[in-house]
Amino acid sequence: MKPSSSQIPFDKYFQVEPLKKFHRVITMEKFMKEIAPVIWPPGERTGICYVFRDNGKCPMKEGNPFGPFWDNFKIEFDNHRSYQPLSYSTQYSNIKEKWHEVFPVSTYPVLAFSGAPAAFPVNAENRKLHIFLQWSNFINSEAEDFIAKELSDGPFVGVHLRRGSDFKKACEHATSGQQFFASPQCLGSNNEHGKMSYELCYPDRQMIAKQLKTIIKKIKATAVYVATDHNPSLKELKTDLKGTKVKIIQRTPSEPHVDLAILGRSDHYIGNCVSSFSAFAKRERDAANKPSSFWYFDMKKPKNIDSNKTEL
Repeated sequence: MKPSSSQIPFDKYFQVEPLKKFHRVITMEKFMKEIAPVIWPPGERTGICYVFRDNGKCPMKEGNPFGPFWDNFKIEFDNHRSYQPLSYSTQYSNIKEKWHEVFPVSTYPVLAFSGAPAAFPVNAENRKLHIFLQWSNFINSEAEDFIAKELSDGPFVGVHLRRGSDFKKACEHATSGQQFFASPQCLGSNNEHGKMSYELCYPDRQMIAKQLKTIIKKIKATAVYVATDHNPSLKELKTDLKGTKVKIIQRTPSEPHVDLAILGRSDHYIGNCVSSFSAFAKRERDAANKPSSFWYFDMKKPKNIDSNKTEL
């Protein structure tokens, strides 16, 4: 069966070797070619999930990218096991021993989960691990070439603008709970740095211009690099920043990974507090000790709050 979406190998976007400094790592392609035929052959493949669906099975192929991922490697699951009430969080005592008791390696040499065994948004204690996640030579080359051609005149500000109609509609529900998407990256895990608001999720045009002008002046920027889901925002920025004489630059066609790599290299970065896309760039910059801020939040927060210490 042909996957319903393109499945791109991990190492096209990221390097594998730096990850090995944290843990043992192997690409899925190498695993399926060299290891799976020996310890995880067809007929002996178990899918693992927390809760079964009504059919008594794990939703291993429910939705995209889950179904297309497994289909890409021609994997069918012969059995299903729930790991309830175990947790994948290492903050619990004896958790490793408990997993070994329920899933002994002699019976379960491979644990294939229905979804990533990790929290969303990223837990605070795991943010620092981003230092091991490094762009591939391909992505680095694309980003560096673009910067050399379009952004080499001086310091530049990198910004992520979520301004699409779908996101605007989602932001209307931003205050329905304590947290919203990736908001802990600026508000804190328990909202210790502020409360969620519509403006934090969807800052208005005037606020964006004001905040950008402040940063442009501060770092003497000659350009603003924009990653956005809403192209009309570029025209608005060009109008609102006309007096600053900075260039407004966007890479076309846009490629999310290259956008993130460029944002990570900017002299200052402004992201959206609730966006997981923004959060990725923020984590990369924190790992490199580069300055970042958030729309609206950094214009309203008390002066004693450092956004470099409150990210996702």
